[in-house]
Amino acid sequence: MDTMKCLSFLFLCLTSVASGNKANKHKPWIETEYQGIVMENDNTVLLNPPLFALDKDAPLHYAGEICGFRVHNGPSGSGSVQFEAVVLDRSTGEGLVRSKEPLDCESQREHSFTIQAYDCGEGPDGVNSKKSHKATVHVRVNDVNEFSPVFVERRYEASVPEGRLFDHIVRVEALDADCSPQYSQICFYDIITPNVPFAIDNDGNIKNTEPLDSKRQRVHTFWVTAFDCGKNRAQADAQVAVTVKPSCKPGWIGWTKRVEYTPGSGSIPLFPTLHLETCEETVWNIQATVELQTGHIGKGCDRDSYSDRSVRRLCGAVRGEVDLIPPPSPAANWTSALPTLPSSDSSLVFSFNGSNHVAVVPDAVVSGLSGDHFTLQLWMRRWGTNVQPAAAQAKASRKEEETIVCSTVKNDDAFSHYSLSVHGCRLSLFYWPDVSAARPVKFLWKLEQVCDSEWHHLSLSVQFPSVTLYVDGVTFDPALIHDNGALPNPAPRQRMSIGACWEPEDKQREIVNNSVPEVKYVGGYHGLLSGLTVRPGSVEPHSVVECLYACREGLDFGDLETLGSGMKVHVNPSQSVLVLEGDDIESFNRAVQQVTYRNSLRFATPGVRPLKLTTSFRCFNEESCLSLKPLEGYLVVLQPDAPQISLSGVGPHLARPAPEFEGPRGVLLFPELRIVCSLTHAVNTAAQGMEGGALMSDAVAHTLDGCEVQPLGEELDPEREELLVDMDVVRERGLEIINTTAYIAITGAESISVYEDVLRSVRYRLSRSSSRFERRFRLSCSEMNGRYTSNELTLEVNFLHSLDSMYRPSHLMASQQQFLHQHAGELSGHALPSLHRNSVVPGAATIIIMVCVGFLVIMVILGIFRIRSIHRRSEEAREAAKEGGGQWDDSALTIIVNPMEVKSPHSYKSHMGMSADTEGEGEEEEEEEEEEEVGESPNNASDDQRIIFKKEGRDGNACRY
Repeated sequence: MDTMKCLSFLFLCLTSVASGNKANKHKPWIETEYQGIVMENDNTVLLNPPLFALDKDAPLHYAGEICGFRVHNGPSGSGSVQFEAVVLDRSTGEGLVRSKEPLDCESQREHSFTIQAYDCGEGPDGVNSKKSHKATVHVRVNDVNEFSPVFVERRYEASVPEGRLFDHIVRVEALDADCSPQYSQICFYDIITPNVPFAIDNDGNIKNTEPLDSKRQRVHTFWVTAFDCGKNRAQADAQVAVTVKPSCKPGWIGWTKRVEYTPGSGSIPLFPTLHLETCEETVWNIQATVELQTGHIGKGCDRDSYSDRSVRRLCGAVRGEVDLIPPPSPAANWTSALPTLPSSDSSLVFSFNGSNHVAVVPDAVVSGLSGDHFTLQLWMRRWGTNVQPAAAQAKASRKEEETIVCSTVKNDDAFSHYSLSVHGCRLSLFYWPDVSAARPVKFLWKLEQVCDSEWHHLSLSVQFPSVTLYVDGVTFDPALIHDNGALPNPAPRQRMSIGACWEPEDKQREIVNNSVPEVKYVGGYHGLLSGLTVRPGSVEPHSVVECLYACREGLDFGDLETLGSGMKVHVNPSQSVLVLEGDDIESFNRAVQQVTYRNSLRFATPGVRPLKLTTSFRCFNEESCLSLKPLEGYLVVLQPDAPQISLSGVGPHLARPAPEFEGPRGVLLFPELRIVCSLTHAVNTAAQGMEGGALMSDAVAHTLDGCEVQPLGEELDPEREELLVDMDVVRERGLEIINTTAYIAITGAESISVYEDVLRSVRYRLSRSSSRFERRFRLSCSEMNGRYTSNELTLEVNFLHSLDSMYRPSHLMASQQQFLHQHAGELSGHALPSLHRNSVVPGAATIIIMVCVGFLVIMVILGIFRIRSIHRRSEEAREAAKEGGGQWDDSALTIIVNPMEVKSPHSYKSHMGMSADTEGEGEEEEEEEEEEEVGESPNNASDDQRIIFKKEGRDGNACRY
C-alpha cells in the first residue's frame, strides 16, 4: 500500500514538472462509493475504503493540496444535515466523516449522502480551486443493546377444564425496542414463580405439566419474565392466571333468562355475555336460531297503534280505498253479525267460522269498485279462532277451498268476477275478466304463510293480465293456470261477499215466498281477518306495501362489518326469527353477542315476549356429535313514559250576545285553543348532587288520531242548534268526521297543528226561536287509538238575550236610547252584559210588558235626576266640611242603575241601584234620604238599593266595596 502511494506521488511530481509552470491544472480525485458504519450513540464513521482525495497537481503548493470536503444530500434528500467531512492531512488528502451529533438506530438505521473534495486553488485565498466528482456514501448505524424486553400485557388470563394435559393454554409475548435482530429478538422466557405445574417454551407458550384439579386449587397465579439475545431481562414481569374449570359440559354459558327493555332505548344486545362451550369437540358447522315470539301482540309484533286508515295515510298510500269489513255502525252495518276479537293494536279483528259468518257488502258500496285495476289488502290468520279440533280443520281444508273475498262488479258494458281463496297451503285468485267469456284465469301461489296459523299481511295488486302478490312485504310470483274445465258462468249481477261465496243460482233449490230463491253460501273461510280493503285504480307501490306491513320491533344484528369470515346471518321478513351459521367457534360466539332487539315505537306495547334459542351442530363423526336442548327465556318490555296531552287557551266561560250565535256562521268555540304534548320522566338527581327525585317534562312532537266535541247534558236539538266545522279544512287534511247530535268526532292520524286548525274552526249556531240561556261543551283528544287521552276541557257558553224591538213602543225605545247616550260616561267601566241576562219575555204578555217598561223608564229617569241632585248637595257639604278633616271623601261615588231589568223585583234588585218600589215611596221618605249622611257606609245601604260605592283615597289609590 505504501509503495502504491509513493509511486502515485512520484507520478504526480513528474507530471507537474512536465507541465511547466501552469498551476492547478487538475481536479481532485476520490472513489465513487463508500460504505460506512457508525456505532449507535457515537459520531465517528468508519469508511471502506478510507477517505483519501488525490490531486495530480501535487506536490505543488496549494494546487496539489486538498483543502476540504463538501457533503450534499443523498437520494433520500437527507444526510447532509447530520454529517460532515473534515480534512486530516492536506498534502495526502486524508479525510474523516463524522455525524454532527450521536445517531439513534431506532430512529433511522441507514443514511445516504454524497461527498465532494476540492483543492486549495492557486493561492492561500483559494482562487481557481477545483472540485472532484461526487461520491456516494452509505452509512449504517450499528445497534447497541440499550432496551430491555417489555410484555404486551401485564396480566394474562386463561381457563382450562380440569383433569387434562394441554399443549397450549396461553401465550405470553414480549417486545424489545432495539433496532437490530441481535438485540430486538426475545431469546427465551422463564417462569420465575417456583413450584408451579406449568412450563413455558422460548415462544411464550405455557402448558401444564400435570393434570389440574379445580377442587384443590381453582386459580393458579404465577409470574414470567423474558430475556433478549443480549441477555437483558424484561423491565417488568408479567402475571399469568389460569382458572381451572370443573369437568366440561357442552352448552351455552352466560344465558340470561330475563331481559328487560326500556322503551326508547333503541337497540339492545340480547346476549352480551353468552358464549358456546364445545369442550374441545370438533365441529365443522354450527347453526343457532333465535326466535322472538310476538304472536300475542296484535298481528304478530309491535306496530303503530293507529287505525288501518290512519296507517295508510302515514305510509303515503293513495286515497280512495274502501273498507270491506268496517267497524259496525249505522252507516256500515253489514259486519254487525260477525263476532270480533280484542286486539292490543288499533285494528278490529273479525272471526269467521266457515259456515254462517258471512258479510254481504251492500250494492251501493260495490258499485264504486268497478275496473280491472285494483289493490286488495288484508291481514289474515287461519285457524286463529280454534273453533274446530285439528282433525276437523284438516278435513275441512282438504274438502274445499275457503273463500276470503268473492265479487262480481260491472265494468262498462260487461261484468267481471274474482274470488280470493285458500286451500291447504295454497292461495289462489280466480279472475274472470268477462263472465260471458269461456276462459277464466287462475293465479296460484304455494305459501307456507297461508297455513302456519300466524298473522300475515297480504297485498294483491291486479293490473290484468298482470298480478303481483306481496306477503309480509315480500314479492311472490304466481303460477298461471287457464282453467278450461266446465265452469258455470257467474250470473251478471253486481254483488260481493266476505268469508264465503254464493252458490251458483242453478244449484239453489229452496224457494222463499214462491218467487225469490234463498242465497246459499259455500266455501266458508275459517280464521281471522282484519283491515280488508280494496282500492280501485292504480296499484300501490312496493314502498307503501312495505310501510303498511312494517314491524316496529324485532330481532336485528348489531354490526355486519364485524361478522367474522365464514359467518352467515339471515332474518325473516317479520324479524321474529334470526339464524346464525358458521364454522369457527370464536367467530360464532362474537356473532351471537351481536344479536339485538330493537323497537322503534316511541310508546312500545309493554308486556312479555318469549325468547327461544335453538342450536344444532354438524360434526365429522355424526354419531358422537353434540346435541343441546333449546334455551327459553323472555323479553320484558317495560311500561313507557305516558305522554301528557294538554288542552288549554280556552276559558271556562264564553259569553256573547245571542244574535251572534244566530248568524249563519255562528260563533267560534275554541278560537285560542292550544294543544301541547309532553313527556314526564324521572330525573336522576343523585348524580347531580341533589337529594330525592325529580320529574322533568319535555315537549315533544306527536301525532293525534282523534278529537271529540261533546255537548254536556241533553243532546243538540237539530231544529234549534248545531255544531259547524270547516269541511274544507277537514277534507284538505284527509281527516274523517262524524257529526251527530250527541258529538262531533274528528279522526285520523295527523300532527297537533292540524288538529288545532280544525278545532279552532268549530262553531256553534243557535236558531232565533231558541230560548236557551247556556250550553256546556266538553273537548278531549287522544292518540294511539285512545291509548293516551288528554285532559277534558269544559266550556260553558252563555247567550246574552235582549228584548226584541218588535215588543217595544217606538217612543220608549227612542227615550231609552237617548238616556243611555246621555249617561254613557257615567255607566262606563261597569259590566253591562249583565243587563241582558235572563230577560227573554214570552210573546203572550206583550201588552203588559209594554206598559210596565214605559212606566219603569219614567221612574228610572226620575230616580236618576234625584240621585244627581243629592250628589250635587253632597259636594257642597263636603267643601264646607273640608277644614274639619277626617271625613270621608265621597266625590267619586258612582251609582249604577239598570233601567232595563223587568223580570222580577229580585232580579231587578240584583242589577240596579234602585227598584221601582223604592221610587214609589212618599215625599217624606225622599226628604229623609236627603238628610242622610252622604258618606254612608256600604253596610248601611239597603238591600233593595244595592248601591256600588267607589272611593278614591287621599293617596290616589282606588278602593271598591
